[in-house]
Amino acid sequence: MKALLVLMLSLASGAALAAPKPCEELKQEIEVKIQASGVNSYTLEIVPADEVEDPAMMVGSCENGSKKIIYQNNG
Repeated sequence: MKALLVLMLSLASGAALAAPKPCEELKQEIEVKIQASGVNSYTLEIVPADEVEDPAMMVGSCENGSKKIIYQNNG
C-alpha cells in the first residue's frame, strides 16, 4: 500500500514538472536573466510560432510550442 502511494505521488510530481509554463511567466524569468547580465535596452515579444522569422532571436518557447519569445537588443 505504501509503495503504491509513493508511486502515485512520484507520477503526479513528474506530470507537474512537465507542465508547460505560461508565456508571461516565462517572459518574466527571461527578463530577470537579461537584466542580471547588464543589458538595459532590449525588447522581448511573445509571438505565434509560425511568425518567427529569425530563429536566432528566439529565447523561449511556451504554450506547448505554439508561441515563441523573441529577443532584440536595442543598445
